[in-house]
Amino acid sequence: MNAYDAQQALDDLRDDAQLPHPVRLRDMILRVRLDAETALDINREFQEYLTQYGETERLARSLLEKLAAQAPKAS
Repeated sequence: MNAYDAQQALDDLRDDAQLPHPVRLRDMILRVRLDAETALDINREFQEYLTQYGETERLARSLLEKLAAQAPKAS
């Protein structure tokens, strides 16, 4: 991947986000045995993760779409 290719970065974001997808993270949480207090704490953190993940993805997509629509500078 060209490190400065916005379209490629946008495609990568759509295909292979670096952060664990919230569904996978949820599945990871469900696969461990947690006591009630820990489960509640982790669920609160997961809800925050879910919110921040979505917002970050939305912002990155918006930026990359704007950059991808522009012509690159001549080298």
